[in-house]
Amino acid sequence: MNKLRAGVAGCGAFGRQHARVYRELGVLAGVYDLDRARAEAVAREFETRAFPSLAALAGHCQLASVVTPTAAHAETGIVLLQAGVHVLVEKPFAPSLAEADALAEAARAAGRVLQIGHLERFNPAVDAIRSRTIRPLFFEVHRLSPFTARSLDVDVLLDLMIHDLDLVLMLTGAEIDEVRGVGLPVLTPQVDIANVRLALSNGCVANLTASRVSTERVRKLRFFQPGEYVSLDYARQDAHIFSLQEAARGGAFPPLSSAGLDAELARRLAHQHLAPARREPLRLELESFLDCVRNGAEPQANAAAARRALAAALRAAEAIRVHARRLGVG
Repeated sequence: MNKLRAGVAGCGAFGRQHARVYRELGVLAGVYDLDRARAEAVAREFETRAFPSLAALAGHCQLASVVTPTAAHAETGIVLLQAGVHVLVEKPFAPSLAEADALAEAARAAGRVLQIGHLERFNPAVDAIRSRTIRPLFFEVHRLSPFTARSLDVDVLLDLMIHDLDLVLMLTGAEIDEVRGVGLPVLTPQVDIANVRLALSNGCVANLTASRVSTERVRKLRFFQPGEYVSLDYARQDAHIFSLQEAARGGAFPPLSSAGLDAELARRLAHQHLAPARREPLRLELESFLDCVRNGAEPQANAAAARRALAAALRAAEAIRVHARRLGVG
């Protein structure tokens, strides 16, 4: 197990990144893609082999990343698992809960690790705020990106918002009571921009916006809890925490007035800037995957957690369809 070898199934833009990191970690055994020329280009770049079939790849590695289009996640992952290979499937888990369950069952039957690529769980800023998350009451999340020609086989919920759905569910540990949503296709036949509002079983409300047709790139998660406001920037990998001083919590301060406002705010509010050492989340994710394989540990982004996020995304997509039908919007 100290000589683990890793493969990559799917050599698109993100599959290439998986191959790069495995190469840096010294474990890359080879790559495979239905497009032979694309696989060979990635193999040349990272000085590895391009295998002619998925079965051939499975025969030369103990673990593999599945970075195919979403529709092929279940089929590809099951072939690898049944061949005895530990598997990391990129998010979204699968296009349907039935296929996600089939993948999870294949992993159980094979006794192999199945990790899902919820990358933001490995963002150093997310790790820094976990211990500060006590009782979130409201989330405001924005994930906006300029248009690219990747992941167009799924809507923006499964492409982008699923990261934040996963983290909201992880940070609250709550179930979803109600989902409302609105969204529209803009440049593709799929929904490209969406707003979703979740009401959770613990009383928390989460408002999430995702767009892949934005003029700017934004990756921010903010939440409020008693006496505290937390603002996290995924891209900068940092967070700002604003807390009420104890005297203010007890209501000892008089109402604010414009006179000496800055000094009074400083007395009432404490500010903390969390700036952990910057690390590449993909590298942290793949290092964690390797550790789980070596130690037989349960992945942080396991099948159960990924299924919850997928179920939330699919439920939000249905809410958007219901809203569109009600308005008569195609």
